[in-house]
Amino acid sequence: MFDWLFRYANPARFMGLSGAVLPWFAAAAVIALALGLYLGFTAPPDYQQGSTVLMMFIHVPAVSMAEMVYVAIAVCSLFSLVNRHILADVAARAAAPLGALFTLLGLITGSLWGRPMWGAFWAWDARLTSFLLLLFLYLGYMALWNAIEDEAKAARAAAILALVGVVNIPIIKFSVDWWNSLHQGESLMSGQIAPVFLWPLLAMMLGYGLLFVTLWLVRIRTMILERRARSLMQEGA
Repeated sequence: MFDWLFRYANPARFMGLSGAVLPWFAAAAVIALALGLYLGFTAPPDYQQGSTVLMMFIHVPAVSMAEMVYVAIAVCSLFSLVNRHILADVAARAAAPLGALFTLLGLITGSLWGRPMWGAFWAWDARLTSFLLLLFLYLGYMALWNAIEDEAKAARAAAILALVGVVNIPIIKFSVDWWNSLHQGESLMSGQIAPVFLWPLLAMMLGYGLLFVTLWLVRIRTMILERRARSLMQEGA
């Protein structure tokens, strides 16, 4: 079904297209993040959370991106197993460190936000525990790639792990509904957030997304160039 996509998305064409759009994504990310930070820091204190509500503009986009990046890895892994396309493997592997960083940022900011709200930096809450598991999945995925010397076998093993681990994403998403949780429920999609907080949050989420795409493209391009360099060295040896 997706054969046409992978025939078009060969490394040479990808390098040309990504080189053209990369500056635009980078510029858009800077603008969106600058706008989000400006709107966020000029927003009034929340009537319940006070100035600590500012943590939302860093924490919520990080959590959302951590989940979305893992889904992207799982989709690329599926294409890798079905189509056996090298670009799918590279894209999945390139995204993993970025997703791990978003997850770590979400855990750190969540702990800092939770201390004044809950009275503790950490609780073995369903949402927090499942999100911590997401970090371990990222670390396990990267470790698996590095532990197997044969890249084809490493790609297959890592892809299987990514697809198995994707079941954790709906658990994170619906954990506050399925179990008693300290963590607040969904407020963005339900319309329960005031516009003065909504707009900077949306700007930050857009900025995080654009930043990820920018860094993802850079990492994919770097990995393709590294493979080319290794191939040339092997041919010259």
